[in-house]
Amino acid sequence: MMETEAERPQAQDQQAASVRGALAVAAATAALAACGGGGGGAGDSTSGSGGGVTPPKAPSENEAARFLSQAAVGITRAQIARVQAIGYSAWIDEQMTMAGSGTRWDWLKAKGYDAAANIFTQNGFDNVVWAKLISSQDTLRQRVTQAWSEIIVVGIDGLVGAGWQPFSAAAFLDLLEANCFGNFRTLLEGVSTSAAMGQYLTFRGNVKFNAKTGALPDENYAREIMQLFSIGLIQLNLDGTPKLQNGVQQETYTNDDIGGLARIFTGWDFDLSTSDTTTPEFLRRPMTQVAARHETGASTFLGSTVPAGTDGVAHLKAALDIIFAHPNVAPFISRQLIQRLVTSNPSAAYVQRVATVFNADSKGVKGNLAAVVKAILLDDEARNMANVVNPQFGKLREPIYRFLAWARAFNVQSVSGLWNVGNTSNTSNSLGQSPSRSGSVFNFFRPGYVPPNSAIAGASMVAPEFQIVNESTVVAYVNYMQRIVSGANTDLVADYSSLIPMATTSKTLLNELNILLAAGQLSDVTINTITAAIDSMPSDTDARKLSRIYAALTLVLASPEFIVSK
Repeated sequence: MMETEAERPQAQDQQAASVRGALAVAAATAALAACGGGGGGAGDSTSGSGGGVTPPKAPSENEAARFLSQAAVGITRAQIARVQAIGYSAWIDEQMTMAGSGTRWDWLKAKGYDAAANIFTQNGFDNVVWAKLISSQDTLRQRVTQAWSEIIVVGIDGLVGAGWQPFSAAAFLDLLEANCFGNFRTLLEGVSTSAAMGQYLTFRGNVKFNAKTGALPDENYAREIMQLFSIGLIQLNLDGTPKLQNGVQQETYTNDDIGGLARIFTGWDFDLSTSDTTTPEFLRRPMTQVAARHETGASTFLGSTVPAGTDGVAHLKAALDIIFAHPNVAPFISRQLIQRLVTSNPSAAYVQRVATVFNADSKGVKGNLAAVVKAILLDDEARNMANVVNPQFGKLREPIYRFLAWARAFNVQSVSGLWNVGNTSNTSNSLGQSPSRSGSVFNFFRPGYVPPNSAIAGASMVAPEFQIVNESTVVAYVNYMQRIVSGANTDLVADYSSLIPMATTSKTLLNELNILLAAGQLSDVTINTITAAIDSMPSDTDARKLSRIYAALTLVLASPEFIVSK
């Protein structure tokens, strides 16, 4: 039955009343210390290639859904069935070899965003980013690409001075996607010559020392490639714990190291050899060397020297080889990837197992990111279901993944084909986070962030995502999702057809939502609370059934067990 004009206000009032109850649940998520964080998982394995890998058996429905909550952009019935049919390892292999879903750059071109009128706008960027995340079938690749975008950061708002911001940011994301299962050394070189990174960290146009003016090379990228993209600030053991000398942590580099490395990043600029800036094409090409601006002398950093007398390209390759050889790279990068995919506080043993794979895959190759991702997802600490009830395991689900969990679960489509989700960064009426819109190179949140005066701090744990959580964002998120699930964005159409027959029986409806959104982890208390709210709503028409579905969705999306991924 279709909803009548008379029924609509009543249905909306009933939904709003139920959702007000959700706000009480959501408010509790601001103090999730007992539920979040991550860490010392049960089961320690010494397997060299993937940590402790669970014995080959068909995963249960809950196990498959939980795996997808770590490995995919969202949980779907089809993917649950696929994981159960072929197992974790084969699913990863299938996803890694799956054909890509096209580039963001080509999507922007196909939609006409390269028209001259768009040169100084951000038109199209949010559209293409959300299109990829919501609709691409290579869900593991999208998940890992998003993880890399939060480790090696370029935010679109920082791409100034050349126009075509959406194309520059899209090219950078395409670069991350193309290399997310490749080799880290290759990825590092691609990043270090990308036009977007040259813009964002201001070394595009960088010039050598000028004795007359005293001008020195820009040190921005030299600092961040070490601090954020490769080795970090503190010398690490293979397991990610700090190396100590007389009980004191040791720094990885000094200001002199930054100055030495900055010499490498002189002379790099846009490649305008085949097109000018009136079209965006120059931003898709790697930067090129301008020999007259490059410092040809020797550059010393991290205890090594790149010798004088070679060109800028050779200097860059030699410098990146030095960074890649640093013992910190494996634990520093491995731990952050674990944090982005599985848990905020991985045990030292988990980090060491993954870092060992980073240093040498089954063929002895260092930096094989496909092997690293597989090791992370198959490790016993990730797969052991005992960790569902381990208060030290898990991570706060980022707002964008909360939205994507809904969008993927219910096969959201774009009516216009333009995926008009928009910029969801607003902290008072939206998600409070939007892909590739970090305000700084330090990402939306720091990997070592500790909520002050919290149980998490008292337990000596970290909770990175809590850095973007406050009273305002908690309420804004619930209000935003209430509007979204009920169709307020008319360009986004969710398929609730499978839920309509379940809507009259709250237990059946919640069981389905529990699997698709929370990997079966909703507590009895939460289920009973939501059941009471849903059962107070009538279900005698399709319109009222939809209202029950909307309310149930909003309540589940606001529940602590959904917001904390375990």
